[in-house]
Amino acid sequence: MAVGIGNFMEWFDFAIYGYFAAIIGAQFFPSGNPTAEMLSSLAVFAVGFISRPFGALILGPIGDRLGRRTVLIITVLGMGIITALIGLTPSFASIGIAAPIIVVALRLLQGGFAGSEWTSAAAYIGESAPRDRRATYASVVTGTAGLAFLIGTVTAAILTAVMSDAALSSWGWRLPFLASLVMAVIAVYIRRRLDDTPVFEEVERKRAENSLEHTATSAKVKAFVMTLAFSGVFGVSLYYLITYVNNFLSGPVGMPRLQALTVCGVIMAIYVAFNPLVGVLVDRVGRRPILYTGLVGLMVWSIPTFWLMGTGNPWVSGLALIPFSFFVACTAVVNNVLLVEVFPASIRATGSAIGYNVAYALLAGPGPLIAAALVAGTGLLISPAFYMIAIALLATVILLPTLKETKNVDISRG
Repeated sequence: MAVGIGNFMEWFDFAIYGYFAAIIGAQFFPSGNPTAEMLSSLAVFAVGFISRPFGALILGPIGDRLGRRTVLIITVLGMGIITALIGLTPSFASIGIAAPIIVVALRLLQGGFAGSEWTSAAAYIGESAPRDRRATYASVVTGTAGLAFLIGTVTAAILTAVMSDAALSSWGWRLPFLASLVMAVIAVYIRRRLDDTPVFEEVERKRAENSLEHTATSAKVKAFVMTLAFSGVFGVSLYYLITYVNNFLSGPVGMPRLQALTVCGVIMAIYVAFNPLVGVLVDRVGRRPILYTGLVGLMVWSIPTFWLMGTGNPWVSGLALIPFSFFVACTAVVNNVLLVEVFPASIRATGSAIGYNVAYALLAGPGPLIAAALVAGTGLLISPAFYMIAIALLATVILLPTLKETKNVDISRG
């Protein structure tokens, strides 16, 4: 519960930027062209992922040396402060070019904290879980993150419904950013009460006795490459679902913003419900079958999803997104359990953080921007599906020969 509550608060901070991307674009990157403003805002969204590997290089070793709990406290406090500062930054109209420079700098700092939060939460909960329920426990991390985006959607929908466009654009969008600082303080209080994981304590004992098992360099490189694949496809599909779809429906498709937010809110609720169900399945049948269900599903169903959303009908769009959200949940839960199972214990925080965040910086972070650019450049509403299919196909090609079943692996080794 402590990890889940803190994880929810962390990802609420990240969610609200995506939901207010159009307004943020107009506030900090005004051009008079809504498409250009949206692309600028999504570009800054992607910038937050560039700094993730650098944050992992700093916070990952801290997690391996000082414990998973220490990093969980650092990340949630850092995210809360930075998100509040974004909410306090004056607009371009007030301070000129300094406004977008400040937002970009804050997004870089935010990204550095955000990536290590996810992998540290995965490590903490995976190392604390019974061996036969690791995936079910991992679904707490993915589920509470989804819940954060759901509440972000509801928050955006309520503010859109009760405020005038002028008020929402000038100051209303800032309210959830400022609220994040309060949530961060609560999360720090909760996480300070945690003990560290039994696996980390065992690693500390082995270090003291100089009895840590040796892991070959080739095995570490293999784990890193596999992480790039399964984290990349998870990240792209997740940010399509939680960030891009809302902007796609209310932008190129032309659906009223409140209607688009309602569709996305319902789908996020369904996605959250899918996570524990997928977790149970992963524990029962193994990691590989569920992962390949997600990969094949994303390759097959992405084009129909965007084609049906292109109708502009909210019911049709919602029905199209239900199976898509299930396939995202498959990649999400398996990603989190594999982050724990493919790396040896002594370098788990560092290895998983770097692999996961490099995948996000290269593939997932730019995903919404690439999707928007594909639509703007081709005029085809189905074109975002091409990027999703390419990433899922690449991940499949990498993982088929390299990923073995890890359901019963001993995660305390190394």
